[in-house]
Amino acid sequence: MSALVSIKRNIYLVGLSLAITVLFINGTLLQQRPQILQTLENIAYDLRLQFTMPETVDDKVVIIDLDEKTLAAEGRWPWPRDRIAQMVDNLFDHYQVAVLGFDMVFAEADANPGIDALRKLAPANLDSPDTFLNNLSKLEPAINRDEIFARSLLERPIVMGYYFQGKSHLNAGSTTGQLPFPVLPIEEAGLSNLPFIKALGYGANLEVLQNNAMSGGFFDNPTTDSDGVLRSVPLITEYEGNLYESLALATLRTYLDIFFIEPVVTTDQAGLEAIKIGDLSVPVNDQGVALVPYLGKQGSFAYHSVTDILNKTTPVEEMAGKIVLLGTTSPGLQDLRNTPVQPIYPGVEVHANLIAGMLDGRIKHKPSYSIAIELVQLLGIGLMLTFLLPVLSALGSILLTMALMSGVILYNLHTWESGLVIPMASSMVLITLLFTLHMSYGFLTEARLKRMITQTFGQYVPPEVAQELAEHPTSMDLSGQSREMTVLFSDVRGFTTLSEGLSPSELTQVMNAILTPMTRIIYQHNGTIDKYMGDAVMAFWGAPLNDPLHAQHAMEAAMDMTKAIAEINQQFSKKGWPEIDMGVGLNSGTMNVGNMGSQYRVAYTVLGDAVNLGSRLEGLTKAYGVRIIVSEYTQQQAKDYIYRELDKVRVKGKEEPVVIFEPVEHKDQISPDRLKEVKSYCDALKAYREQQWQQAEDLFRKLCDQYPASKLYELYLERSRNFMRRPPGDDWDGVYIFKTK
Repeated sequence: MSALVSIKRNIYLVGLSLAITVLFINGTLLQQRPQILQTLENIAYDLRLQFTMPETVDDKVVIIDLDEKTLAAEGRWPWPRDRIAQMVDNLFDHYQVAVLGFDMVFAEADANPGIDALRKLAPANLDSPDTFLNNLSKLEPAINRDEIFARSLLERPIVMGYYFQGKSHLNAGSTTGQLPFPVLPIEEAGLSNLPFIKALGYGANLEVLQNNAMSGGFFDNPTTDSDGVLRSVPLITEYEGNLYESLALATLRTYLDIFFIEPVVTTDQAGLEAIKIGDLSVPVNDQGVALVPYLGKQGSFAYHSVTDILNKTTPVEEMAGKIVLLGTTSPGLQDLRNTPVQPIYPGVEVHANLIAGMLDGRIKHKPSYSIAIELVQLLGIGLMLTFLLPVLSALGSILLTMALMSGVILYNLHTWESGLVIPMASSMVLITLLFTLHMSYGFLTEARLKRMITQTFGQYVPPEVAQELAEHPTSMDLSGQSREMTVLFSDVRGFTTLSEGLSPSELTQVMNAILTPMTRIIYQHNGTIDKYMGDAVMAFWGAPLNDPLHAQHAMEAAMDMTKAIAEINQQFSKKGWPEIDMGVGLNSGTMNVGNMGSQYRVAYTVLGDAVNLGSRLEGLTKAYGVRIIVSEYTQQQAKDYIYRELDKVRVKGKEEPVVIFEPVEHKDQISPDRLKEVKSYCDALKAYREQQWQQAEDLFRKLCDQYPASKLYELYLERSRNFMRRPPGDDWDGVYIFKTK
């Protein structure tokens, strides 16, 4: 029931949370995620890839590299085609490689300067130019560099590279060279409804080269993500109603000696799931795009410089039977890519990762039903957080949020290890957003509640208590605790006479004029007002905030309160009101403090014998004619004052006697005359305690003559005379017993 009430109380928060959840679900359904979510999804994908990639070297694929070493040794690129033919011959005849793929295109005819020179010279310098040119034409295929290169390709498992042009190309729609045969006609395969990537033009190899090669594959990467990172590559592309294969797919198919590929579509024929090459099944999306299964950073495959192949210095065993790709890592040839594993990464190694991944079955699949999984996650997370966060504590909310985040991460890692890529950024952002929303709302609500509590109760209880209640509104109970504290009781003398002649309105003004400065003084000295009892004030030190100097602070407050009487009387005199006086009692000791009362009303107060004694001491101020009386327990802790011992008394309700004192003045402020008076009084009190009645009577008579207004000296003078007439006996302990409060 309380949970339901809490949800109703936060109905706007619940509605906003549900609206946010619906927005996330709608974005997933329509596949229209904000760019920030796509960026976070890319980051999550990259992190999973980086933390789980094998970081091993695959020995099935070898890269022969047009690196800086080769260019320095063999000259700048492009080379004469007969030298490339020599490399091809070395790879197959000497090294016995299994298949060769070119990650480059030979779109223009090679220059043959010797043949061109002979053609120009023959007509002018020969007697029979026609015969010479006829013989030259017969000889030309043997010395033409393109023909030499073409012959090196013939009947060998070689895949030529080329590129397609999309909308972003400057010359989109232009065609150069000869395309290889397509791997599949779209209409005949019944795939015309699938959204394959469509090419508008191409840049391919010379016809003589492509016709002599066993196959060809495109090496362009139109699926580079918006952040410029290459995470996926299309394995097939559509051009003029036919499907053409990528360099990696063509190289693998040639290596496996398989002529056809077989698209695997969903059961409803609405999407593409995989491409089969013999017994291998390569997962792709509807466009025929595969995620690149990076093994690790650059160097996950063996590299050999082309110059070493030309010179046959590379060991044969490192090349024999391998899939070989010709590419470049030279920055000047500009075949470097930005990838999740490394910002500068050779493009040829991307193809190597794809080939190795297809052979090993390591290519991840982002299935079409991943959207359904994401929707279920978003709906479950949204409903759970929307209805649980309002009823949970802050700690419970944090634990629930951490549990959901951990669950999403663990489930995602599990599916990742199983070969599936399930989106997680939307779920993580939704969790974070709803948690932040609820915590912010709770913080603002709590801050507003604190202000309300402080404003409402700050007028009745000390600011510290109001602050404690605001910080911990559920912690207020009746248990209480024992503390060493000091309690103060004050009472206005003459208030009854004063109030009799005042109207109710004037009486209110008088009360405010007395209690306001007294309360201000108590607060200034870190005291807590317990209660007002008419014109009386009860306060204490040491709670709710711990105060090691509680007795000292209470003493300072009491002294300032009595000094404030003079200012109050000046104000009263101006208004024609009679003067007032005040009595204050202080006691220190162990007290029980806390919120005490009943289930209907509680009060933050103190109880105990030490409290009762403080009340009794205030009542004794009239008897001794002083404004402040403190117990020996307070006097022992507030040592910065000069005291005079008033008496040793046994108050009503307490069996143990207590020594009571009057604080005369602060040690640094007392005058010599006042100090002399205190010393004379101490001498007289000493004679009194030693039962030297005559001496005590003489000393107190002198004090009365010097200070006729002192009721204390008259009190002891009368006692001394009484004891002279009726001595108390040898067992007298000097304790005076008060039988009234």
